[in-house]
This record gives sequence, structure tokens and C-alpha cells, in this order.
Amino acid sequence: MSSSQELKKLGLGDEVNLCVAEVPVEYQTVQSLLPSLWKQHLPQLVVHVGVSGMATTVTLEQCGHNQGYMRLDNCRFCPESRCCMEGGPDCIRSVIDMDTVCKRVNSSGLGVSVSVSKDAGRYLCDYTYYTSLFLGDGRSAFVHVPPLGKPYSAEDLARALRAVVLEMLELMEQNKGKKHCLHDQ
Repeated sequence: MSSSQELKKLGLGDEVNLCVAEVPVEYQTVQSLLPSLWKQHLPQLVVHVGVSGMATTVTLEQCGHNQGYMRLDNCRFCPESRCCMEGGPDCIRSVIDMDTVCKRVNSSGLGVSVSVSKDAGRYLCDYTYYTSLFLGDGRSAFVHVPPLGKPYSAEDLARALRAVVLEMLELMEQNKGKKHCLHDQ
């Protein structure tokens, strides 16, 4: 069972309505599915989770990138423009300060190491993240997790995801009403 399904079992408490959806590793599906998910659920926050073979920690991605998509997806497709949204900003940052989330979770004694990255890898994870950040005015996050058992179990990762998401929601609550600059200058 994936860490996202384990998180669904754990839940986020009575105050938070958690919806879990699987997004295929396909550029065109991302372009059609994400707008309908945002429209259907009207979420306060969307947190994407992807497995990275290179990750050894739970990695919080700070921003999504618009250009540089050259690898073929699971349907052997790649955007001709090599970008996510023609005319869109090069980079969109999450409204959430990932460094703060990282510090808080790491100091909570959870037993799972968390780090921050500013490059989600210019493949479907980055593409999905950028699309979601664009659609949600920055109210999105992307978390890369290591493969199961390397070194964490699905249960460990679910506990870490739960802690991360709750910290993100807490930060969003604290920052209500503050103006955010989403696009890098």
C-alpha cells in the first residue's frame, strides 16, 4: 500500500477533509485532470506526493518550473513546446515556506528525516507541481518520498506526510490575509 493510501487511513483529524487521488505519469492527463480536481474539490491546499529513486529523505519542493520538459512520459509523449504553460512564468513558488515546515517536522522527533529542494526534476512531478501551483495561486505543495523500504516503511512515510501536511495547513492559517508574491522576479 502506498504512503498516500496509508495517510488516508490515518486521516488528518476531524477538522480536515482529506481527498486522495492518483495522477498518472502522463503530461496530457495532468493537463486535463488537475483543473477538474481543483474545480471539483475547491481545496484549501493540494499536496502532491511522488516517489523519487534518488530521495533518501522526505523532500519538500519549494517551486515548480515551466520549461525544460524533454523526457517522454508513460505514453511516450512529450510536450512539443517543452514547457508546461506557454507564456507562463518560469518558476512559481508555493505560498508555503518549506524551510519552516522542514524545521518544525524535523524538530518534532518523528524519526523521519525531512529536507527542502528547489528543483523537482523537470519531469512529471515538476510538471504536475507547476500546473497545480498555477491553478491554485500557489496553494500547492509537492513532496518527494524515497522508495518504500529505502529506508522508510509506508507507515513511516504516512506519519511524516501527516505531520508535513498539518504543519502546512497551520502555516497557511497563520498567514491568512498576507499578500504573497508567487512568481520569481
